[in-house]
Amino acid sequence: MLSKSTLYVVATPIGNLNDISLRALDILAKVDVVAAEHTQASRHLFAVHAISTKLISLHQHNEAIVSNKILALLNSGKNVALVTDAGTPGISDPGAILVQHVRAQGYSIIPIPGANAAVCALSASGITNPHFLFYGFLPAKTGLRKRALIELKPQLCTLIFYEAPHRILECIIDMLEVFGPQRELIVARELTKLFETIHRGTLHEIYSWLQKDTDQQKGEFVLLLSGAGTTDKSEISEQAERTLKCLLTELTLKQAVKLATEITGENKNSLYQLALKLKNARYPE
Repeated sequence: MLSKSTLYVVATPIGNLNDISLRALDILAKVDVVAAEHTQASRHLFAVHAISTKLISLHQHNEAIVSNKILALLNSGKNVALVTDAGTPGISDPGAILVQHVRAQGYSIIPIPGANAAVCALSASGITNPHFLFYGFLPAKTGLRKRALIELKPQLCTLIFYEAPHRILECIIDMLEVFGPQRELIVARELTKLFETIHRGTLHEIYSWLQKDTDQQKGEFVLLLSGAGTTDKSEISEQAERTLKCLLTELTLKQAVKLATEITGENKNSLYQLALKLKNARYPE
């Protein structure tokens, strides 16, 4: 039995159409209307599971306008479900604006959990760092993308990004420039689909792998980048090491590390450990 005047936020499969919960199927079949990011994609899902509920279109370009129509439906006692093309609504997909409007008007909002590409990739990554930051899609333009990556560089947690196939190489090139060749990256491609691939390596290794096999540049990507806290000396860029060496000739170890951190954006603890090694090598006991 569904509650009246309720918005159900329903997660749908990210690839394999069987990856949907029984509860989600029950909700989608029983609500009065389903607001879908692309109705054609949802019709395919509905056909597979024999669902005939009426569909209306709600996407990033009409979300504000359609939100008013959905509020009118809720006001009349109807129930509405919200879905996107794949995964969980509002997570790098439309839905947040509608939820804001519905909550502001005092109607019930019930999440129906399910597939999420970021969590799916993380679960199969083998990453032991318990903390992660989900960023979603980086800016499309190189300059803005590099700026965003530089701001994220000191983060100790795993960084999770989504990326489109036509930008994957450009994105890896920018990561190489910002993080250096040895930062570890996991590429999860076409998750739950026929050509699902999960590949792990350094940024340099990943770039070479993508260049050698253009088929690996196709599909939708989740990128899991190791955090600054997992770096060691080998992950410090050559430029940062040169900077630290120059500073150590003029400053105390503590001052050199502090200034090198500010200049390069490298992890402070990693620079400190490297500074100790450089000092011991220069002035052995």
